[in-house]
Amino acid sequence: MVLLPVVDLDPELAALRPLGGFFVLRTDGAAALPTLAEAYGTAPPDGHRDPLAARVEVVAERLRTPESRVAASLAQQGLAARLWSAALGCAVLYGRLPDLGPRLLRWDPLGSAPDDLWLTDVRPLPGEPDLVAGVLHGHLEPLGETLTARYGLAAGLLWGNAGSALAGAARELDRWARANGRRDVADRTRTLTDALFTHPLLRTTGTRTGTAFRRRSCCLYYRVPGGGVCGDCCFTRPPRSSPNAASG
Repeated sequence: MVLLPVVDLDPELAALRPLGGFFVLRTDGAAALPTLAEAYGTAPPDGHRDPLAARVEVVAERLRTPESRVAASLAQQGLAARLWSAALGCAVLYGRLPDLGPRLLRWDPLGSAPDDLWLTDVRPLPGEPDLVAGVLHGHLEPLGETLTARYGLAAGLLWGNAGSALAGAARELDRWARANGRRDVADRTRTLTDALFTHPLLRTTGTRTGTAFRRRSCCLYYRVPGGGVCGDCCFTRPPRSSPNAASG
């Protein structure tokens, strides 16, 4: 087992900045933005525009897709990538996690990609980094339940998105580590990612070979006008099938 060093979390989480935009957590301002807890609600939050619906609309408009379920899938995958990246980056570089609870993370649903996230209070969690509790159960489960209830997206598709997002975050962190002579970071990334993919909700999402990943489902990007299949898609070419194809 690769032991993680424990480094104090600085108030700005500055160690994440060199990793790129998917990993960075902002820690200043954004008090007027909705929290992710509000976004995960199955009904629109009182007193606010529904942030999740707003994000799906933004993605649909930018990708020029009339299918809300396609936009919802891609919005979920983008947010999953941000959450996995920030949490994995903290776990590897600091050896600990801040509290990433949905009530502490604020989100700009109208922002650009990658999604803008603000952590309103950097509170170190005790013990070893637990990304299953912090990301999988804390965020991806409630987000997935809401998207299934609202847009009819299959759980298998959404967990496939989550597995793809995790593999992508790990691959980018590994790439950065090797480019910067940080074999220790690459080793820690691999150890944590291997452990995460043993979880029942992620274990069957795809096949891994090194940092490569081939998922067993499709995010529906091929249904975007001008879209095709992603590099880790279960398809080798866009399918010609019904709107509900590859949803599981």
